[in-house]
Amino acid sequence: MSKTFYITTAIDYTNAAPHIGHAYEKILADVLVRYHRLKGDSSYFLTGVDQHGQKVQQAAAKEGISPEEFVTKTTAKFIDLWEKLEISYDGWAATTDPLHKTCVQKILQDLYDRGDIYKAKYRGFYSVRQEQFLTDKERGEDGNFGPEWGEVVELEEENWYFRLGNYRDWLLQFLDSHPGCVQPAFRQTELRNAAERLSGDLSISRPKSRLAWGIELPFDTSCVTYVWFDALVNYISFAGYLSDDAKFRQLWPALHVIGKDIIIPAHGIYWLAMLKAMGFADEDMPRFLVHGYVLVDGEKMSKSIGNIRDPHTFADTFGVESLRYFLMRDCVVGQDMDFTDQRLVQRYNVDLANSLGNLLNRTLNMAKRYRQGKLVRSESAEISAFAAQTVKDYTAALDQNLVHQALEITWGLATRCNAFVEESAPWKLAKDPEKAQELDAVLYTLAESLRILAILIAPALPRASRGILDQLAAPGEITLADTAWGGLPDGHVLGEPQVLFPRIETAAE
Repeated sequence: MSKTFYITTAIDYTNAAPHIGHAYEKILADVLVRYHRLKGDSSYFLTGVDQHGQKVQQAAAKEGISPEEFVTKTTAKFIDLWEKLEISYDGWAATTDPLHKTCVQKILQDLYDRGDIYKAKYRGFYSVRQEQFLTDKERGEDGNFGPEWGEVVELEEENWYFRLGNYRDWLLQFLDSHPGCVQPAFRQTELRNAAERLSGDLSISRPKSRLAWGIELPFDTSCVTYVWFDALVNYISFAGYLSDDAKFRQLWPALHVIGKDIIIPAHGIYWLAMLKAMGFADEDMPRFLVHGYVLVDGEKMSKSIGNIRDPHTFADTFGVESLRYFLMRDCVVGQDMDFTDQRLVQRYNVDLANSLGNLLNRTLNMAKRYRQGKLVRSESAEISAFAAQTVKDYTAALDQNLVHQALEITWGLATRCNAFVEESAPWKLAKDPEKAQELDAVLYTLAESLRILAILIAPALPRASRGILDQLAAPGEITLADTAWGGLPDGHVLGEPQVLFPRIETAAE
């Protein structure tokens, strides 16, 4: 029986249009969950939108519409993009959903009843952008709050607090005893260092006089829930927590795919402490795959700088597969990547058009020219062994969520096959009747290698995978087990060749 692989992504703020960074995160999660489906794991992929908070309320007011109208309009932009990019999510989390609201309020009431939530007055500084109260430790060396906090105002208000500080010692012990909870490892080290410095508690409410757009506290109708407390609960509310025990037992714990900017403090500190306070055991804590930023000219994308990159534009201009491949191949998980149009085109032309696409076209054309497209099973032992090792290494990489490495390994097989064409020179073999068996072996080896390549690229390039299998006239229903050598039977007739990856011509060319 296969295990359940439950993957969740950070839900997106609906006060901004989706950009390349959003696309990267969702494609990364999509590749991982498609891989686990390929392995035969029972998988569930949850993503969605965070629809509450002060920023949403302000953005709606600026447009002169209600928050409900605003989030409906902006949520549609994300849904449209995920459909275009073939993001194969199973569940959609919208924090305005009544199921989610009920779950959040039940958790709040339970924590309040346990004494983990109390009321206190606070006077200090507040980041409007991050919707977070700040302390002196957030100040820079010059004594000021940095630009990452946006507008900072001084407030005095009475709010409800979660006893976050009570869970500091447990969090340190948990991180020490669970290496691999956060990937890459240096992010776990950063998280532990932040937990070591943890002091004070977490304000989990905002007065309705300042913020009306949120989930009302069940024990104080004059306040709404702090957006991060609300948003984080989506990971369990939409998995059935407190509403469908059977579903929740099957799915949880999850792997959260999140950006490096929200591991500290939101996910790594607030969320883990919240779960512990709810009664979750250490073995039921989620894991985190933390990715870096997609930069433009070395800078984080920002409206103020004017360097936002719209994934719709790139998908329409260069194709969905080119965007998916470039982001997965060039971005090392956990590190930042610098996004450039030129690099995208270069990666597409070199890897997809020249390497894989050319291999497919040459193989089908030679098979049609020399054997009317009919294969005789007789392979190269060296290439079949190379393919088997490729599958083994690919599996090891993706089991560690190393998508870029898995693609590099996959293209190693394509490169080896292209070299094999030059070494074996089938155009010469075709001229010598005594070399007929050798020619059969070359053609079968190339076609079978392409079938395996089509399976390996399926998580990252589902459309291209289907295209290759169609041209090979191979079965479209595939699993990772189908990468075993010999899937194309003796006498198999290949399909018609078509250009799968037409080169992208640039002005310089």
